[in-house]
Amino acid sequence: MKIYNHTYTPDYPISVRPMGEIAGFPVRPGSFDINGATALPVGVNFTIHTHYGTSAELLLFHKGEDEPYAVLPFPEEYKIGDVYSMIVFGLDIEKFEYAYRIDGPYEPEKGLLFDKSKILLDPYARAVTGQGVWGCQSEQHYHARVVKDIFDWGEMRQSNRELSDLIIYELHVRGFTKHESSGVEHKGTFAGLREKIPYLKQLGINAVELMPIFEFDETMTAREVDGKRLLDYWGYNTVSFFSPNSSYASTTEYNREGTELKELIRDLHNNGIEVILDVVFNHTAEGNEQGPSFSFKGFDNKVYYMLTPDGNYYNFSGCGNTLNCNHPIVRQMILECLRYWTVNYRVDGFRFDLASILGRKEDGSPMNNPPLLELLANDPVLSNVKLIAEAWDAGGMYQVGSFPASCRWAEWNGRYRDSIRGFLKGDCWECTTAAWSICGSGDLYGGFYQEHNGRYAGYNSCINFLTCHDGFTLYDLYSYNEKHNEGNGWGNTDGSNDNRSWNCGAEGETNDPAVLDLRFRMIRNACAVLMCSRGTPMFLAGDEFGNTQYGNNNAYCQDNEISWLDWRLLEKNRDLFEFFSFMIHYRREHAVISRKLPNAVCGMMAMHTHETDANKETVLDNDRAFGVCFAGYDRKKGRDDLVYVAINTYWEDVTITLPEIGRNRGFWYLTVNTAGDERGRYFYRKEEEVRIEHEFIMRPRSVAVFTGRTR
Repeated sequence: MKIYNHTYTPDYPISVRPMGEIAGFPVRPGSFDINGATALPVGVNFTIHTHYGTSAELLLFHKGEDEPYAVLPFPEEYKIGDVYSMIVFGLDIEKFEYAYRIDGPYEPEKGLLFDKSKILLDPYARAVTGQGVWGCQSEQHYHARVVKDIFDWGEMRQSNRELSDLIIYELHVRGFTKHESSGVEHKGTFAGLREKIPYLKQLGINAVELMPIFEFDETMTAREVDGKRLLDYWGYNTVSFFSPNSSYASTTEYNREGTELKELIRDLHNNGIEVILDVVFNHTAEGNEQGPSFSFKGFDNKVYYMLTPDGNYYNFSGCGNTLNCNHPIVRQMILECLRYWTVNYRVDGFRFDLASILGRKEDGSPMNNPPLLELLANDPVLSNVKLIAEAWDAGGMYQVGSFPASCRWAEWNGRYRDSIRGFLKGDCWECTTAAWSICGSGDLYGGFYQEHNGRYAGYNSCINFLTCHDGFTLYDLYSYNEKHNEGNGWGNTDGSNDNRSWNCGAEGETNDPAVLDLRFRMIRNACAVLMCSRGTPMFLAGDEFGNTQYGNNNAYCQDNEISWLDWRLLEKNRDLFEFFSFMIHYRREHAVISRKLPNAVCGMMAMHTHETDANKETVLDNDRAFGVCFAGYDRKKGRDDLVYVAINTYWEDVTITLPEIGRNRGFWYLTVNTAGDERGRYFYRKEEEVRIEHEFIMRPRSVAVFTGRTR
């Protein structure tokens, strides 16, 4: 392609002239099909809609002021259908903020909550005011700012990686670098995360999943417990779906909101790292009947929320309200939102919190073919974007393996988490399910086997994880038998009780070398299994160096050392980091782990499981040890790719026999041994690998990985 560097300007201006005057401002009907506020050369186009409302007013504010300096009612001539649109001429976007007032009936029993005195935030706002300083509660109503998008992405190509090729690293933007030990200049911000890109490259991950970065008010539910201020730290109560969280920016970005985030995404992409956003379309920050009314309730409560026949809120989210996702207007908003983040921020994927809600009817009942899920799966703009469902909700619907996926949606594989956690800590009855899980959960998603009822796309449908923001860190998983959420202020009643954890002999912190040795071996076991499982691996930031939350498995409100990554542990547990990095690079080096390759030249089966004797392929529910073998021909490398993973959860030595490589056409080499050797080595690079002739003695509670090499 020939590159041009010329800038073109039109020979003549496009004529847009005022047609009237309101409150001293020249105006005319606007562009009714462009939602939100859009900067134009002549002024600003404002477009909103309300189905049950009877009139609307645009409010203009000086920066930081709560009383409008101008009120512009929308004339009836500026309305088409339910849509109001107006161009206001001569506005300088850097000199005002805006909001709306909507009038209409107030009949709570019918779900109608209109109040013409309420100042309402634009549901399509690209930036929200008053949120720029973390932890500072604003006395001002929510206002919006007009954003002028001048960021130049150049010729940045959209990633074409398959989901199964990703290693996903889930992180909280603030918590990742807020601790003093992070060593970055801009702690707790998008810029701070950007400073850590070299670290991410060294670790080897190729995708980050950012916990909510849509605008939220962390002070909304602020309270004090034992002298500590608790905030809505995680950010799962969305205020505005189209606005980046301004307190995550290191500088104030008046009318350029999102620039720092875009710079972060650009640099991540330039370093081969994709960006997935954790999005919350199941509820909003407006809460239940006692919650505030600052946007959706005031525009169209009956449209945006699921309501009971008497006008109360269904609460399938566990957070007070439930977004009415399959209403056509809400569907359109969600689609526009995802398109906006895909086009304007070049986001590579979305993880949908409590995604089963997206498949409920307006009365809350499940739908067989939810129109929203089908719409997102088939939208042309989103066609290459990863769609990942948390396939359950707080209303009791659990859809792991049965989510309406349209061969496009992937799932957080909750069964993988539960079965592997249980088996690794010694729940021997989990053996068969653990074997299925390591092999890619073909019984749920297809893959090596037949496609699963046409819903799923095989290994691209399965997100394997053992830890995430919700629950124990990997270190805590092997340091605590019970959750310790006392600091949350709910008497330790919050958070899951089903953790399948094990403290390895001492609850919490200890100096016992035997306990610590076992804990870190169990962490290595978990890492090795995760990285050698079919499907897409995901783990929580800090797991790679033993970060702890001190037993808190629901740290949603802990904006402090409980949730912030302590980077001092990176040096303290450097050998653990090196192990994680090795396993990540090993997975990326061996394509046979993540997908079915052409048949191996040596004649080995493409994938099989067996007990300790490789000649016995039957794995029983109560086995304490088993192996998984992957084999295929790697065309890119021109040779067979052979990987054998053996797991011993027994507390004694177990002798295993290795599979035969095509009538002695090659040998197995020990690449990983989580029990370590006499020199304290847990993995071996290619030139250091130990050839294993036929048998191998596995130490108690250990994992071994062998690489096959043909002659």
